[in-house]
Amino acid sequence: MKEVRRVNTGYPVRVEAELDEPLSRWLWLVKWLLALPHHLILAVLWIAYPFGIAAFFAILVTGRYPRSLFEFTVGVLRWSFRVHYYSYAALGTDRYPPFTFGDVPEYPARLQVEYPQRLSRGLVLVKWWLLALPQLILVGLFVGGGTWLFTRSGRFDFTWAAGGLVGILVLIAAVVLLFTGKYPRPLFDFILGLDRWVLRVAAYVSLLIDRYPPFRLDLGGSEPGGPAPSPGPLTQPPPGSATEPGTEPATPPFAAPPTPSAGGPGPAATGWTGGRIAAAICGAVLVLFSTGLLSGGSALMWADRNQRDADGYFSGSAPFNASGYALVSDPVQLHGLGTGGPDLAAIVGDTRIRATAVDATQGVFVGIAPAASAAQYLAGVEHTTVIDFGDRGAVGVDNPGRALTIPPEQAGIWAGQASGPGTQSVAWPVRDGDWTVVVMNSDGSRGVAVDAEAGATVPAIGWLSVLLVVVGVVVLAGGVACIWFAARGASGHRARTPVPVAGGGPGDGGRAP
Repeated sequence: MKEVRRVNTGYPVRVEAELDEPLSRWLWLVKWLLALPHHLILAVLWIAYPFGIAAFFAILVTGRYPRSLFEFTVGVLRWSFRVHYYSYAALGTDRYPPFTFGDVPEYPARLQVEYPQRLSRGLVLVKWWLLALPQLILVGLFVGGGTWLFTRSGRFDFTWAAGGLVGILVLIAAVVLLFTGKYPRPLFDFILGLDRWVLRVAAYVSLLIDRYPPFRLDLGGSEPGGPAPSPGPLTQPPPGSATEPGTEPATPPFAAPPTPSAGGPGPAATGWTGGRIAAAICGAVLVLFSTGLLSGGSALMWADRNQRDADGYFSGSAPFNASGYALVSDPVQLHGLGTGGPDLAAIVGDTRIRATAVDATQGVFVGIAPAASAAQYLAGVEHTTVIDFGDRGAVGVDNPGRALTIPPEQAGIWAGQASGPGTQSVAWPVRDGDWTVVVMNSDGSRGVAVDAEAGATVPAIGWLSVLLVVVGVVVLAGGVACIWFAARGASGHRARTPVPVAGGGPGDGGRAP
């Protein structure tokens, strides 16, 4: 009779971690500094990480991942995982990470990848960019711009940074640790589930495996397949060992999860139901959104107090030049004021236009007029329409034409105007309609060169900043509440591990004592 060999059903990427308590309340505040030597070394290692391009061609030609490159790639991932587990991807241990590629069984964070005997030559062309795209989108949702951010500067090149969903959850755990001295276990389980998910995707896009990462959040420090295998590198079967076609070695690198017998105890429930996971994710998104509201509100408060000039205006200036007879703004459309639309006058307040001629002997004219009247006045006249401006000057469109026939002060179209030598300023309250700003030489001569400034009082900034901060605090409280209740519920409903009943073995007919 043929020997029946057990097929390995565990995932070929295993992420094992232990919450290494007790943890220091304060050490996490300086781990960024303590981990700096590792980051300097890893920066060099990640530069070498694109060696995977050589592996790409090797797989394409031979169907095998060169063993030395495989060990290097896994080693970089393993080293990086230990450093980030120590620091701000988990804060799961205070034990300093070892400086090594190899597996360290004594360290509370371990990453192991099963060496593939064969890899698909066809999949290598598409899996790292096309097939992985749904996973990369999810990883971006979980930790994009965050703890395991993929910044693809090359085919197989990516780096990790701090922040995002995992960063927010770790920050919450750090604050709880600071005040209570305890790391919330349900939060740890959730964070490790996210880290495990991203490491699986990292291994897949690095061509280390062909098996597609599961769309599954495996929570906690232990893999579903059981504890990590015994120490030692993951190697191929020794030369000369025979296996039946379609089977795996009798002792696979990763044992399959135990299957409970009929009526026997099943695996322990974690308490992290789909609803609690969704609540935790929603809470983290709310916390992330609140940081934008709070930072925006704080920035507006700072600007309201520090960025106004002596007259209470926010303003910006730039040099302007025109070879023709006038500088003209694009029409500014202000509609619906006082007719049920937004009260733009209360938001923007008063506006002010200033202009100073570059040539101190040349007078300057500044005027604000209805757009239609300004267009009629300048019809056929050589002028420049300004479409954008910044510190380096204006970007404009030249409109060829004839010379100006009516001096600007005699046009009779202006809602506000100022003319003369030196700096000329027009303050104008916002009104309904389409409006155009025109700057010319006061004598109507050709060639306009001025330093111009536009400003507004924007009275709405004060109350808008307060509103953003208040809403940010409310959203932050809601996000923290979602995470807290999800974690508390998972902790309170964690099922106890069933204790197997002694006996029931084959020697006694399967009967319990």
